[in-house]
Amino acid sequence: MAKKQRGALAWGIILIVIGLIFILDNFGVDVWDSLARLWPLALIVWGAWKLYFGLKERKEEAPAPKPEQD
Repeated sequence: MAKKQRGALAWGIILIVIGLIFILDNFGVDVWDSLARLWPLALIVWGAWKLYFGLKERKEEAPAPKPEQD
């Protein structure tokens, strides 16, 4: 996945989550209390996302191993 597409995907997810927060708040669900307790989970997911795609990108850019000569 190209960097531009990943960025668009990430922003799309962020906008959906923010929209869900506001709509649930409008329906009387106390979302802010849950967010206050679970916000570190966003950091964990973000870090895992960056780690996964960073390792994947490094693997794709790595040169092919040279065959051993006997």
